[in-house]
Amino acid sequence: MNHWLMTTVTFFILSLVSLFPTVAESADPQWTKLFDGKTLNGWHVQCVPADRDKTFWNVQDGAIVCDSMDSTDHDYVWLLTDQEYDDFELRMKVRSYADSPGNSGIQVRSRYDDQAQWLDGPQVDIHPPGGWRSGLIYDETRGHKRWIFPSLESWAIKPAQGPTQWKWNRDGWNDVYIRCQGTRILTKINGLTIADYDGDGVLDDQWHEKYNVGMKGHIALQLHRSDRLLIAFKDIYLRSLND
Repeated sequence: MNHWLMTTVTFFILSLVSLFPTVAESADPQWTKLFDGKTLNGWHVQCVPADRDKTFWNVQDGAIVCDSMDSTDHDYVWLLTDQEYDDFELRMKVRSYADSPGNSGIQVRSRYDDQAQWLDGPQVDIHPPGGWRSGLIYDETRGHKRWIFPSLESWAIKPAQGPTQWKWNRDGWNDVYIRCQGTRILTKINGLTIADYDGDGVLDDQWHEKYNVGMKGHIALQLHRSDRLLIAFKDIYLRSLND
């Protein structure tokens, strides 16, 4: 076999090998696609009555997009999965935009209270203007409403209280990974572990039990009150840890 032919064959084989992990991962029956890439089937919006006719959440170019750049006249608006989950791994890609000043988040094991018009449960923060916050955990549960990783007394937080290492693409796609098992929540942003939280005594305390959150509930994407936000989510997959 001459040198040119050997090089060509080697390149072809290496190309096939490099494809195997992607093909295997996407075909893995243990990973369930939560977003079909075309519609919001399997998801629903929860918000105050005044915001019900506003279409902040939609699908564009194979991604779930939240766009409130032209309006700050809104309360919190959440997009929830129809189904509930307890122990799982969750992965997705999140696209942030340099000209978007707003905050978002991924709530897990959460539940919406129609009377209180509030979504209780822990939230993995997604904060493009300050990427160091993305992956930290804020608890939206009534009775807490504070950072639980790091453990702080309220919503106030400073960069020095965040991770020593972090990576966030301010104008581009980011890989987000969340693992919830028992009272533990692990988060990774672009491959870096940001939070490894043991919520024993918190996620199963009286407040979480009262609102039936913390250990099981919906997954939700958040639009923060009064924020101008442009953000996109795609390739959303979940793997149950109960099988």
